[in-house]
Amino acid sequence: MVVSAQRSSSQIIYRPPMMTHRLRSFRRAVRAGTTPKLALLLLLLLALLPWLAACATSVERAHDLHFDAIVIDGHSDTTPRFADPTWDFSRRHGVSDGDMDLPRIREGGLDVQFWSIYMGEREVPGAAIREALERIDAVHEMAARHPDDVVVAGTVREIREAVADGMLVSLMGVEGGHIIEDSLPALRNFYRLGVRYMTLTHSFHTNWADSSGTTEIPEPLHGGLTDFGREIVTEMNRLGMLVDVSHVSDATFFDALETTRAPLIASHSSTRAVADHPRNMTDDMLRALADKGGVIMINFYPAYIDEAARDATRAYFAEHGAALKEIYERAGDNAKRRGEGMAAHFNAYPVPQTSIGVLLDHFDHAIEVAGPDHVGIGADWDGVASMPVGMEEISRLPALTTGLLARGHSASTVRKVLGENLLRVLEAAERIAGEMREERLAD
Repeated sequence: MVVSAQRSSSQIIYRPPMMTHRLRSFRRAVRAGTTPKLALLLLLLLALLPWLAACATSVERAHDLHFDAIVIDGHSDTTPRFADPTWDFSRRHGVSDGDMDLPRIREGGLDVQFWSIYMGEREVPGAAIREALERIDAVHEMAARHPDDVVVAGTVREIREAVADGMLVSLMGVEGGHIIEDSLPALRNFYRLGVRYMTLTHSFHTNWADSSGTTEIPEPLHGGLTDFGREIVTEMNRLGMLVDVSHVSDATFFDALETTRAPLIASHSSTRAVADHPRNMTDDMLRALADKGGVIMINFYPAYIDEAARDATRAYFAEHGAALKEIYERAGDNAKRRGEGMAAHFNAYPVPQTSIGVLLDHFDHAIEVAGPDHVGIGADWDGVASMPVGMEEISRLPALTTGLLARGHSASTVRKVLGENLLRVLEAAERIAGEMREERLAD
């Protein structure tokens, strides 16, 4: 619940001793012959001093909290850049060259990042698994190139120890159940390689789960999860891999909730009450997620969180879609060339944005409905065409903490949202996996 501060009549009348001293100084200046305009300016400056001091204190408080907390983001699509030998993670890049790199991550106070392992549908059998292995390898190789700064962790204990040592912790999430190609052995091997969540679907149905779609809701194929889909959820519980319900249909969400023993996450979703989009979660879903201990990690994409931005973005891609498709096709398999072409286009023709206030509205609503123990961050860095004004790249992330505190959320709540909620869910998944292993051995 957001707390609003109100001043009482006694607060309005009260003048602290310092202010009384300033008023006396002002009167002396007037008697000494100070011009009226200068006197008025002096009075204004004196009156603003307490407000400016309070602002400075608030900013310092937010900065201290942000950089003291463990800050976790649930979703970034920067991953393909790690395989590009010409792109250096340790070098500062401009906004046109992506949202994240190590210098800007340090400035943003980010401690833990889930890197997305994603590719679209593949027709050739084995292609999605092979590409996923290449993406996973790229994350490990990136960490190996920066051993003093980056580590791939597997457990909550390893995460906390690495953050205490000043390391950026890399985790991974497979974005889309199509990537395992209906193979439980592939799922298990992804876990062994460091994958700690899997999104059950992307923007299209799998053979065992229905998707929410992205711009339009597709016709249901299964009505939620199939029996094999439930088996996959159970196997993820046994492994200790988080079940991610971003991108899934409402029916799939409730089927997954019914099936899972461990808490669910929505790694990069927002609230449907604030912005009506199929990628977002209803209040009933938020409450159900919280009842089972889960976490919604708020997505930052303006087209998902602001209905006006959603409509403007649809119009934008209707106008520019052909040009963007040409850039994509002309680049072929050259990811660097494709990225440069897209960046140049977006610089010339900016994608619609929204305000950071709208983003904070989603955090406010999720905290109010799901509760302060069930909200986190899942920005979708490098995976969407724009970010809110003031949150264009990872270095701006401290503004989120400042905004949450300014809206009346306690330091304890903000610390949970920044990372502790997700760590609690990871610990629950580890504990339940251990229990399931013991039950299996006892059979």
